[in-house]
Amino acid sequence: MTAQHSTPARPIRVLLADDQPLLRMGFRLILEGEPDLEIVGEASTGAEAVRLTAECAPDVVLMDVRMPQGDGIEATRQITSSGSCARIIILTTFDLDEYAFAGLQAGASAFLLKDVAPEGLVHAVRVVASGDAVVAPRVTQRLLETYVRSLPPVQRTTPPDRRLAELTPREREVLEAIAEGLSNAELAARFFLSEATIKTHVRRILTKLELRDRVQAVVYAYENAIVVPGPAH
Repeated sequence: MTAQHSTPARPIRVLLADDQPLLRMGFRLILEGEPDLEIVGEASTGAEAVRLTAECAPDVVLMDVRMPQGDGIEATRQITSSGSCARIIILTTFDLDEYAFAGLQAGASAFLLKDVAPEGLVHAVRVVASGDAVVAPRVTQRLLETYVRSLPPVQRTTPPDRRLAELTPREREVLEAIAEGLSNAELAARFFLSEATIKTHVRRILTKLELRDRVQAVVYAYENAIVVPGPAH
């Protein structure tokens, strides 16, 4: 047998962006211990993160929010607007940090707490690199709901985006369910479809709405009032 489906053709390339050398070292030690992950560079400033992303072409960037010479939010915005294929994971200290939402809004694919367990870090990098799911979808949902509640009502009653009209009724239903934080397996169970069919729906939704990944679909759904936050707890 020559094919080994469990191992990717090449390692997932990861760039570390944080102004704390000890934290970068810790992440490096964790990630380099995995055969399918490779560290391709380290940045200590936002500007350096942008430059190294262009030079090293990572698959995933672990991006700290608070860095000198352009913070992680601005660096994320520059990287995603440049057309880079790199997916960005925002590193934050608090799960309801307003900077975490700003990072998602700027184009990040997910966010992680800095005290994430080693296995959680490795899993997050693999999941984000695959593009199939988001990290901690219900935590992301809780973050978004907290953010949306803080907006003045007028910001949630703007005219609907024209791209919404391109979605079929089923795609609209799937988008609403994605925004609830459901995984592919949960979506399949809700709509009595196979996971392969769900992935096809998700892919078409992202294409029609011109979005990078699922978490951007969640942000889009909240910003366009497709879903509204539930009661505050």
